[in-house]
Amino acid sequence: MRKLPPLRSLCAFEAAARHRSFKAAAAELGVTPTAISHQIRLLEETCGQTLFQRRPRPLALTGAGAQLFPALRNGFDALASAVASIAATDHQLPLRVTSSNAFASRWLVPRLPEWRALHPGIALEIIGTDAVLDLRAGDSDIAIRYARTSPADHVVQEICRDAFFPICRPELLATDGRPVQRAADLLRFPLIHFDWMNRDPDAPTWHKWLATAGMIDPMMMNLTVKCGLSFREELHAIDAVVAGQGIAICSDVVVSNELRTGTLVKAHPLSLPGYGFYLVATAHHPRQASIDAFAGWIRSTALKTGLTQS
Repeated sequence: MRKLPPLRSLCAFEAAARHRSFKAAAAELGVTPTAISHQIRLLEETCGQTLFQRRPRPLALTGAGAQLFPALRNGFDALASAVASIAATDHQLPLRVTSSNAFASRWLVPRLPEWRALHPGIALEIIGTDAVLDLRAGDSDIAIRYARTSPADHVVQEICRDAFFPICRPELLATDGRPVQRAADLLRFPLIHFDWMNRDPDAPTWHKWLATAGMIDPMMMNLTVKCGLSFREELHAIDAVVAGQGIAICSDVVVSNELRTGTLVKAHPLSLPGYGFYLVATAHHPRQASIDAFAGWIRSTALKTGLTQS
């Protein structure tokens, strides 16, 4: 284990030796000349040697001081260079943003050209995963969490909330020539399901939607649900919907691009409550300015595209 004198004493000595002046060293370090003198005396006691010839002026190094000064100067220069290099490298690294696969693929990625146009100096790395990454461990700089309520840890900003509707291609609804007028009419078409990995008992599934619809449309109780498709991944279910293979209960946020262009439509107006999208970051993050820029951009983009907070 290294046995080193106090850092304050070393800094005081290095500055005084470089300037050949206690007064100039004090001005550089933001202390008084008396404080500089005190720190150097502590260092001299530790070394057992006088480091400065204090009389006559100008201030001069003793043999011991001349031996110590180059080692300290070079060490501080190397430390300053390493810190500057790390800071420069960190600035060049992309800001890492994690979100669910579905949100990243369907909502975030299509809007990245807008981000690059506004912030060309801040590169992004998008980490699409349904796992919860550890921000404190440095796995990501920002997380977009998808939850019923605001996450309790870190610094949290709500971006928007979604709702779940039966979604399909408009062409699918016209395949049998009969209009869709009530909830029971959707049972004429294949229903597409996907797993909810969070095991939420109130998840907006077809089972939940059909039970809700049954309370407003008694005909639902007398109809048989067609055999449809089931997927493990939400993205695969959406791909099947876009391909016209059936109707799925989808987030109006995740498929907002397709709803806006008319590629997909809401097959029925009955919706189920969804979740909140929350931007989460650690407090006092070293890249706080970039995080603030991203937070402002994503919230304004959500507002501009008609998504609202609760």
